[in-house]
Amino acid sequence: MADLHELSATAAIGRMGAGKLAIGDYLEACLSRIAAREPVVRAFTRFDPDLVRRRARHAPAGALRGMPVGVKDVLDTADQAAEYGSPIWAGHRPFADAAAIAWVRAAGAVVMGKTVTTEFATRKPGPTANPAGLSHTPGGSSSGSAAAVADFMVPFAFGTQTAGSIIRPAAFCGVVGYKPSFGMIPRLGMKVMSESLDTIGTIARSVADAALLAGVAGGVDLGDPDLKPGRAPRIGLCRSPSWKHAAVETQALFDRIAAPLARAGATVVDCELPAAFDALEGVHPIVMNGESARSMGWELANARAGLSDGLRERLEWGLAQGAPALAEAQAVFRRLQDAFPAAMGECDILLTPSAPGEAPDGLEWTGDPAFNYIWTALHVPCVTVPAGTGPGGMPLGVQIVGRRGDDRATLAWAQYVAAAIS
Repeated sequence: MADLHELSATAAIGRMGAGKLAIGDYLEACLSRIAAREPVVRAFTRFDPDLVRRRARHAPAGALRGMPVGVKDVLDTADQAAEYGSPIWAGHRPFADAAAIAWVRAAGAVVMGKTVTTEFATRKPGPTANPAGLSHTPGGSSSGSAAAVADFMVPFAFGTQTAGSIIRPAAFCGVVGYKPSFGMIPRLGMKVMSESLDTIGTIARSVADAALLAGVAGGVDLGDPDLKPGRAPRIGLCRSPSWKHAAVETQALFDRIAAPLARAGATVVDCELPAAFDALEGVHPIVMNGESARSMGWELANARAGLSDGLRERLEWGLAQGAPALAEAQAVFRRLQDAFPAAMGECDILLTPSAPGEAPDGLEWTGDPAFNYIWTALHVPCVTVPAGTGPGGMPLGVQIVGRRGDDRATLAWAQYVAAAIS
Protein backbone atom coordinates (compact mmCIF):
# COMPACT_ATOMS: atom_id res chain seq x y z
CA MET A 1 0.00 0.00 0.00
CA ALA A 2 2.95 2.31 0.60
CA ASP A 3 3.61 2.48 -3.15
CA LEU A 4 0.06 3.24 -4.32
CA HIS A 5 1.04 6.78 -5.25
CA GLU A 6 3.36 5.35 -7.92
CA LEU A 7 0.49 3.77 -9.87
CA SER A 8 -0.39 5.34 -13.20
CA ALA A 9 -3.96 6.57 -13.61
CA THR A 10 -4.78 3.82 -16.09
CA ALA A 11 -3.36 1.16 -13.77
CA ALA A 12 -5.26 2.57 -10.78
CA ILE A 13 -8.52 2.73 -12.75
CA GLY A 14 -7.99 -0.87 -13.85
CA ARG A 15 -7.51 -2.01 -10.25
CA MET A 16 -10.58 -0.07 -9.14
CA GLY A 17 -12.66 -1.66 -11.87
CA ALA A 18 -11.50 -5.10 -10.74
CA GLY A 19 -12.37 -4.31 -7.13
CA LYS A 20 -8.72 -4.45 -6.06
CA LEU A 21 -8.28 -0.79 -5.10
CA ALA A 22 -10.48 1.75 -3.32
CA ILE A 23 -10.60 5.24 -4.78
CA GLY A 24 -10.05 6.77 -1.36
CA ASP A 25 -6.89 4.74 -0.74
CA TYR A 26 -5.28 5.96 -3.96
CA LEU A 27 -6.22 9.56 -3.23
CA GLU A 28 -4.85 9.37 0.32
CA ALA A 29 -1.58 7.90 -0.97
CA CYS A 30 -1.14 10.87 -3.29
CA LEU A 31 -2.08 13.33 -0.53
CA SER A 32 0.53 11.76 1.74
CA ARG A 33 3.16 11.97 -0.98
CA ILE A 34 2.44 15.68 -1.49
CA ALA A 35 2.64 16.34 2.26
CA ALA A 36 6.00 14.59 2.44
CA ARG A 37 7.63 16.05 -0.66
CA GLU A 38 6.09 19.46 -1.25
CA PRO A 39 8.39 21.26 1.22
CA VAL A 40 11.40 20.46 -1.01
CA VAL A 41 9.89 20.18 -4.51
CA ARG A 42 7.45 23.12 -4.16
CA ALA A 43 5.26 22.09 -7.08
CA PHE A 44 2.03 23.69 -5.86
CA THR A 45 0.98 27.29 -5.34
CA ARG A 46 -1.58 25.99 -2.86
CA PHE A 47 -2.48 22.60 -1.41
CA ASP A 48 -5.59 22.10 0.75
CA PRO A 49 -6.10 18.43 1.70
CA ASP A 50 -9.47 19.13 3.35
CA LEU A 51 -10.80 20.74 0.15
CA VAL A 52 -9.50 17.79 -1.86
CA ARG A 53 -11.28 15.30 0.40
CA ARG A 54 -14.55 17.26 0.28
CA ARG A 55 -14.39 17.40 -3.50
CA ALA A 56 -13.57 13.70 -3.70
CA ARG A 57 -16.63 12.75 -1.66
CA HIS A 58 -18.87 14.43 -4.23
CA ALA A 59 -16.96 13.55 -7.42
CA PRO A 60 -19.27 11.98 -10.00
CA ALA A 61 -18.69 8.52 -11.39
CA GLY A 62 -17.02 8.72 -14.78
CA ALA A 63 -14.05 7.85 -16.94
CA LEU A 64 -11.58 9.41 -14.49
CA ARG A 65 -12.92 7.59 -11.39
CA GLY A 66 -11.67 10.04 -8.72
CA MET A 67 -8.22 10.43 -10.30
CA PRO A 68 -6.07 13.18 -8.74
CA VAL A 69 -5.01 15.87 -11.24
CA GLY A 70 -2.74 18.90 -10.98
CA VAL A 71 -3.84 22.11 -12.67
CA LYS A 72 -1.36 24.68 -13.94
CA ASP A 73 -2.15 28.06 -12.43
CA VAL A 74 -3.01 29.77 -15.70
CA LEU A 75 -6.22 27.72 -15.86
CA ASP A 76 -9.18 28.99 -13.83
CA THR A 77 -10.65 27.00 -10.95
CA ALA A 78 -13.80 28.17 -9.19
CA ASP A 79 -12.84 26.71 -5.81
CA GLN A 80 -9.22 27.94 -5.72
CA ALA A 81 -7.37 31.12 -6.58
CA ALA A 82 -5.95 31.56 -10.07
CA GLU A 83 -2.97 33.90 -9.83
CA TYR A 84 -1.24 33.23 -13.19
CA GLY A 85 2.21 33.30 -11.59
CA SER A 86 1.96 37.06 -10.97
CA PRO A 87 1.54 39.24 -7.86
CA ILE A 88 -0.85 41.36 -9.92
CA TRP A 89 -3.47 38.62 -9.62
CA ALA A 90 -2.76 37.56 -6.02
CA GLY A 91 -5.89 36.11 -4.41
CA HIS A 92 -7.95 36.26 -7.62
CA ARG A 93 -10.91 33.84 -7.43
CA PRO A 94 -12.58 33.07 -10.75
CA PHE A 95 -16.33 32.58 -10.92
CA ALA A 96 -16.07 29.35 -12.92
CA ASP A 97 -13.72 26.56 -13.90
CA ALA A 98 -11.89 26.69 -17.21
CA ALA A 99 -13.67 24.48 -19.74
CA ALA A 100 -10.96 21.79 -19.62
CA ILE A 101 -11.20 21.60 -15.83
CA ALA A 102 -15.00 21.50 -15.87
CA TRP A 103 -14.96 18.52 -18.25
CA VAL A 104 -12.45 16.45 -16.28
CA ARG A 105 -14.29 17.17 -13.03
CA ALA A 106 -17.52 16.03 -14.69
CA ALA A 107 -15.71 12.78 -15.51
CA GLY A 108 -14.77 12.27 -11.84
CA ALA A 109 -11.32 13.87 -11.59
CA VAL A 110 -10.31 15.54 -8.34
CA VAL A 111 -8.20 18.70 -8.53
CA MET A 112 -5.36 18.28 -6.05
CA GLY A 113 -4.21 21.89 -6.29
CA LYS A 114 -2.83 24.60 -8.55
CA THR A 115 0.67 23.95 -9.84
CA VAL A 116 3.41 26.54 -10.13
CA THR A 117 3.80 28.40 -13.42
CA THR A 118 6.30 31.00 -14.51
CA GLU A 119 4.98 34.56 -14.67
CA PHE A 120 1.96 34.44 -17.03
CA ALA A 121 3.45 31.18 -18.34
CA THR A 122 6.22 33.11 -20.04
CA ARG A 123 8.90 34.74 -17.90
CA LYS A 124 10.00 34.83 -14.23
CA PRO A 125 10.34 31.28 -12.79
CA GLY A 126 8.68 30.13 -9.59
CA PRO A 127 10.31 28.17 -6.73
CA THR A 128 9.79 24.63 -8.08
CA ALA A 129 12.76 22.24 -8.11
CA ASN A 130 13.37 19.26 -10.37
CA PRO A 131 12.74 16.00 -8.45
CA ALA A 132 15.51 14.30 -10.43
CA GLY A 133 18.01 16.80 -9.01
CA LEU A 134 16.75 19.48 -6.65
CA SER A 135 19.38 22.02 -7.67
CA HIS A 136 18.18 21.85 -11.30
CA THR A 137 15.31 23.63 -13.00
CA PRO A 138 12.23 21.52 -13.76
CA GLY A 139 11.81 23.58 -16.91
CA GLY A 140 8.95 25.91 -17.61
CA SER A 141 6.48 27.28 -17.84
CA SER A 142 4.60 24.14 -16.68
CA SER A 143 7.14 23.77 -13.88
CA GLY A 144 4.91 22.57 -11.06
CA SER A 145 2.90 20.19 -13.23
CA ALA A 146 6.01 18.39 -14.51
CA ALA A 147 7.57 18.20 -11.05
CA ALA A 148 4.38 16.98 -9.35
CA VAL A 149 3.97 14.17 -11.88
CA ALA A 150 7.65 13.19 -11.83
CA ASP A 151 7.65 13.05 -8.02
CA PHE A 152 4.54 10.81 -7.89
CA MET A 153 2.33 13.46 -6.27
CA VAL A 154 -0.31 13.11 -9.00
CA PRO A 155 -0.54 10.70 -11.95
CA PHE A 156 -1.14 13.49 -14.44
CA ALA A 157 -1.50 17.25 -14.71
CA PHE A 158 -2.40 20.01 -17.13
CA GLY A 159 0.24 22.16 -18.78
CA THR A 160 0.18 24.81 -21.49
CA GLN A 161 2.64 25.61 -24.27
CA THR A 162 3.44 28.79 -26.20
CA ALA A 163 7.01 27.85 -27.17
CA GLY A 164 8.14 24.75 -25.25
CA SER A 165 6.31 24.87 -21.95
CA ILE A 166 4.95 21.29 -21.90
CA ILE A 167 7.55 19.32 -23.81
CA ARG A 168 10.69 20.81 -22.27
CA PRO A 169 9.73 20.49 -18.55
CA ALA A 170 8.40 16.98 -19.11
CA ALA A 171 11.70 16.00 -20.73
CA PHE A 172 13.76 17.69 -18.02
CA CYS A 173 11.82 15.82 -15.31
CA GLY A 174 11.87 12.45 -17.09
CA VAL A 175 8.15 12.07 -17.79
CA VAL A 176 5.75 12.17 -20.75
CA GLY A 177 4.50 15.48 -22.14
CA TYR A 178 1.76 15.79 -24.77
CA LYS A 179 1.07 19.02 -26.66
CA PRO A 180 -2.02 18.29 -28.77
CA SER A 181 -2.88 19.74 -32.13
CA PHE A 182 -3.65 23.44 -31.71
CA GLY A 183 -7.14 23.98 -30.34
CA MET A 184 -7.97 20.35 -29.54
CA ILE A 185 -8.54 21.21 -25.87
CA PRO A 186 -10.72 24.35 -25.48
CA ARG A 187 -8.96 27.37 -23.97
CA LEU A 188 -11.98 29.10 -22.43
CA GLY A 189 -10.97 30.00 -18.88
CA MET A 190 -7.23 30.06 -19.61
CA LYS A 191 -5.16 33.20 -19.21
CA VAL A 192 -4.28 33.30 -22.90
CA MET A 193 -1.15 35.16 -23.95
CA SER A 194 -0.64 34.32 -27.63
CA GLU A 195 -3.80 33.63 -29.62
CA SER A 196 -1.86 31.87 -32.38
CA LEU A 197 0.27 29.66 -30.14
CA ASP A 198 -1.15 28.89 -26.70
CA THR A 199 -2.11 25.21 -26.44
CA ILE A 200 -3.39 23.22 -23.45
CA GLY A 201 -1.88 19.77 -23.00
CA THR A 202 -1.03 17.13 -20.44
CA ILE A 203 1.92 15.75 -18.49
CA ALA A 204 1.94 12.18 -17.18
CA ARG A 205 4.19 9.21 -16.46
CA SER A 206 2.83 7.20 -19.39
CA VAL A 207 1.59 7.98 -22.88
CA ALA A 208 -1.71 6.28 -22.05
CA ASP A 209 -2.29 8.56 -19.05
CA ALA A 210 -1.47 11.68 -21.08
CA ALA A 211 -3.95 10.59 -23.75
CA LEU A 212 -6.64 9.74 -21.19
CA LEU A 213 -6.63 13.16 -19.53
CA ALA A 214 -6.39 15.07 -22.82
CA GLY A 215 -9.14 13.02 -24.44
CA VAL A 216 -11.58 13.74 -21.63
CA ALA A 217 -10.66 17.45 -21.56
CA GLY A 218 -11.02 17.81 -25.32
CA GLY A 219 -13.95 15.47 -25.85
CA VAL A 220 -11.87 13.42 -28.30
CA ASP A 221 -11.37 9.66 -28.58
CA LEU A 222 -7.59 9.28 -28.59
CA GLY A 223 -7.66 5.51 -28.41
CA ASP A 224 -5.44 3.32 -26.28
CA PRO A 225 -1.76 3.97 -27.06
CA ASP A 226 -0.83 0.72 -25.31
CA LEU A 227 -2.50 -1.37 -28.02
CA LYS A 228 0.07 -2.87 -30.37
CA PRO A 229 -0.19 -1.26 -33.83
CA GLY A 230 -0.84 -3.44 -36.86
CA ARG A 231 2.39 -2.37 -38.54
CA ALA A 232 5.70 -0.69 -37.82
CA PRO A 233 6.08 3.05 -38.52
CA ARG A 234 8.25 4.95 -40.93
CA ILE A 235 10.17 7.40 -38.72
CA GLY A 236 11.99 10.48 -39.92
CA LEU A 237 14.97 11.50 -37.80
CA CYS A 238 14.67 15.28 -37.88
CA ARG A 239 17.46 17.11 -36.15
CA SER A 240 15.54 20.28 -37.15
CA PRO A 241 16.80 23.79 -37.92
CA SER A 242 17.76 24.08 -34.23
CA TRP A 243 20.38 21.31 -34.25
CA LYS A 244 23.14 23.84 -33.58
CA HIS A 245 21.72 24.13 -30.05
CA ALA A 246 22.01 20.38 -29.31
CA ALA A 247 24.26 19.55 -26.37
CA VAL A 248 26.79 16.72 -26.59
CA GLU A 249 24.42 14.34 -24.78
CA THR A 250 21.63 15.02 -27.28
CA GLN A 251 23.94 14.54 -30.24
CA ALA A 252 25.02 11.19 -28.76
CA LEU A 253 21.39 10.21 -28.15
CA PHE A 254 20.52 10.77 -31.81
CA ASP A 255 23.60 8.85 -32.94
CA ARG A 256 22.36 5.74 -31.13
CA ILE A 257 18.57 5.97 -31.27
CA ALA A 258 18.02 4.59 -34.78
CA ALA A 259 19.35 1.14 -33.87
CA PRO A 260 16.73 0.14 -31.26
CA LEU A 261 13.95 1.56 -33.44
CA ALA A 262 15.14 -0.51 -36.38
CA ARG A 263 15.35 -3.62 -34.17
CA ALA A 264 11.70 -3.01 -33.23
CA GLY A 265 10.83 -3.10 -36.93
CA ALA A 266 10.60 0.61 -37.76
CA THR A 267 11.95 2.08 -40.96
CA VAL A 268 14.19 4.97 -39.93
CA VAL A 269 15.26 7.64 -42.42
CA ASP A 270 16.74 11.11 -42.21
CA CYS A 271 14.13 13.82 -42.81
CA GLU A 272 15.15 17.45 -42.52
CA LEU A 273 12.72 20.32 -43.00
CA PRO A 274 13.12 22.46 -46.14
CA ALA A 275 15.02 25.74 -45.74
CA ALA A 276 11.76 27.73 -45.75
CA PHE A 277 11.08 26.50 -42.21
CA ASP A 278 14.18 28.32 -40.95
CA ALA A 279 12.01 31.47 -41.00
CA LEU A 280 10.18 30.29 -37.87
CA GLU A 281 13.16 31.24 -35.71
CA GLY A 282 12.69 34.90 -36.58
CA VAL A 283 8.89 35.13 -36.70
CA HIS A 284 8.00 33.10 -33.60
CA PRO A 285 9.13 35.82 -31.15
CA ILE A 286 7.28 38.48 -33.14
CA VAL A 287 4.04 36.52 -32.90
CA MET A 288 4.55 35.39 -29.31
CA ASN A 289 5.49 38.78 -27.90
CA GLY A 290 3.28 40.86 -30.18
CA GLU A 291 0.16 38.86 -29.43
CA SER A 292 1.01 38.63 -25.72
CA ALA A 293 1.36 42.41 -25.50
CA ARG A 294 -2.08 42.87 -27.06
CA SER A 295 -3.56 40.26 -24.69
CA MET A 296 -2.06 42.00 -21.66
CA GLY A 297 -3.53 45.39 -22.39
CA TRP A 298 -5.10 45.65 -18.93
CA GLU A 299 -1.89 44.80 -17.09
CA LEU A 300 0.17 47.21 -19.21
CA ALA A 301 -2.33 50.01 -18.68
CA ASN A 302 -3.15 49.44 -15.01
CA ALA A 303 -0.48 47.30 -13.33
CA ARG A 304 2.73 47.77 -15.31
CA ALA A 305 4.84 48.02 -12.14
CA GLY A 306 3.72 44.51 -11.16
CA LEU A 307 5.33 42.96 -14.23
CA SER A 308 8.87 41.65 -14.00
CA ASP A 309 11.47 43.69 -15.87
CA GLY A 310 12.06 40.83 -18.30
CA LEU A 311 8.41 40.39 -19.20
CA ARG A 312 7.77 44.13 -19.49
CA GLU A 313 10.71 44.47 -21.88
CA ARG A 314 9.48 41.60 -24.09
CA LEU A 315 5.96 43.01 -24.23
CA GLU A 316 7.23 46.47 -25.11
CA TRP A 317 9.46 44.94 -27.78
CA GLY A 318 6.47 43.05 -29.17
CA LEU A 319 4.42 46.23 -29.43
CA ALA A 320 7.32 48.07 -31.06
CA GLN A 321 7.39 45.61 -33.98
CA GLY A 322 4.12 47.09 -35.21
CA ALA A 323 0.97 45.60 -36.72
CA PRO A 324 2.38 45.03 -40.25
CA ALA A 325 5.29 42.94 -38.92
CA LEU A 326 2.93 40.91 -36.74
CA ALA A 327 0.57 40.29 -39.66
CA GLU A 328 3.44 39.15 -41.88
CA ALA A 329 4.79 36.85 -39.16
CA GLN A 330 1.33 35.31 -38.75
CA ALA A 331 1.18 34.83 -42.52
CA VAL A 332 4.50 32.94 -42.40
CA PHE A 333 2.97 30.66 -39.76
CA ARG A 334 0.02 29.90 -42.02
CA ARG A 335 2.16 29.21 -45.09
CA LEU A 336 4.41 26.80 -43.25
CA GLN A 337 1.52 25.09 -41.47
CA ASP A 338 0.07 24.35 -44.91
CA ALA A 339 3.47 23.16 -46.19
CA PHE A 340 4.32 20.86 -43.29
CA PRO A 341 2.41 17.68 -44.29
CA ALA A 342 4.30 17.55 -47.60
CA ALA A 343 7.59 18.20 -45.77
CA MET A 344 7.04 15.00 -43.77
CA GLY A 345 6.90 13.03 -47.01
CA GLU A 346 6.04 9.37 -46.43
CA CYS A 347 7.01 9.45 -42.74
CA ASP A 348 4.36 8.61 -40.15
CA ILE A 349 6.15 10.72 -37.54
CA LEU A 350 9.28 12.77 -37.05
CA LEU A 351 11.66 12.16 -34.16
CA THR A 352 13.46 15.25 -32.88
CA PRO A 353 15.07 16.42 -29.62
CA SER A 354 12.78 17.45 -26.78
CA ALA A 355 15.34 19.92 -25.41
CA PRO A 356 18.96 20.88 -26.07
CA GLY A 357 20.16 18.56 -23.30
CA GLU A 358 19.82 17.93 -19.58
CA ALA A 359 18.05 20.41 -17.30
CA PRO A 360 20.34 23.33 -16.47
CA ASP A 361 21.61 23.70 -12.93
CA GLY A 362 19.89 26.46 -10.95
CA LEU A 363 16.28 27.62 -10.72
CA GLU A 364 16.66 31.06 -12.30
CA TRP A 365 16.32 29.88 -15.92
CA THR A 366 13.91 27.26 -17.24
CA GLY A 367 15.93 26.32 -20.32
CA ASP A 368 15.96 26.95 -24.06
CA PRO A 369 12.83 26.14 -26.17
CA ALA A 370 14.94 25.86 -29.33
CA PHE A 371 13.57 22.41 -30.16
CA ASN A 372 9.94 23.25 -29.38
CA TYR A 373 8.84 26.57 -30.85
CA ILE A 374 8.91 25.19 -34.42
CA TRP A 375 6.29 22.53 -33.71
CA THR A 376 4.15 24.84 -31.57
CA ALA A 377 4.05 27.35 -34.44
CA LEU A 378 3.11 24.57 -36.89
CA HIS A 379 0.13 23.57 -34.67
CA VAL A 380 1.09 19.88 -34.80
CA PRO A 381 0.83 17.25 -32.03
CA CYS A 382 4.04 16.53 -30.10
CA VAL A 383 4.84 13.95 -27.44
CA THR A 384 8.05 13.69 -25.43
CA VAL A 385 8.99 10.33 -23.91
CA PRO A 386 11.91 9.52 -21.59
CA ALA A 387 15.15 8.48 -23.32
CA GLY A 388 17.62 7.73 -20.55
CA THR A 389 19.94 10.17 -18.80
CA GLY A 390 22.78 12.47 -19.70
CA PRO A 391 26.30 12.70 -18.26
CA GLY A 392 25.04 14.53 -15.19
CA GLY A 393 22.48 11.83 -14.42
CA MET A 394 19.53 14.06 -15.37
CA PRO A 395 16.75 12.86 -17.70
CA LEU A 396 16.75 13.17 -21.48
CA GLY A 397 13.74 12.94 -23.77
CA VAL A 398 12.92 12.45 -27.43
CA GLN A 399 10.05 14.23 -29.15
CA ILE A 400 7.59 12.55 -31.49
CA VAL A 401 5.90 14.92 -33.98
CA GLY A 402 2.87 14.12 -36.14
CA ARG A 403 0.56 15.84 -38.58
CA ARG A 404 -2.04 18.30 -37.30
CA GLY A 405 -5.22 16.48 -36.34
CA ASP A 406 -3.48 13.11 -36.34
CA ASP A 407 -3.19 13.02 -32.55
CA ARG A 408 -4.47 9.49 -32.05
CA ALA A 409 -1.84 7.99 -34.35
CA THR A 410 0.90 10.27 -32.98
CA LEU A 411 0.21 9.04 -29.45
CA ALA A 412 0.23 5.42 -30.58
CA TRP A 413 3.57 5.89 -32.35
CA ALA A 414 4.92 7.71 -29.29
CA GLN A 415 4.20 4.64 -27.20
CA TYR A 416 5.87 2.50 -29.89
CA VAL A 417 8.99 4.67 -29.65
CA ALA A 418 8.94 4.65 -25.85
CA ALA A 419 8.75 0.85 -25.77
CA ALA A 420 11.50 0.46 -28.39
CA ILE A 421 14.04 2.67 -26.65
CA SER A 422 13.28 1.77 -23.03
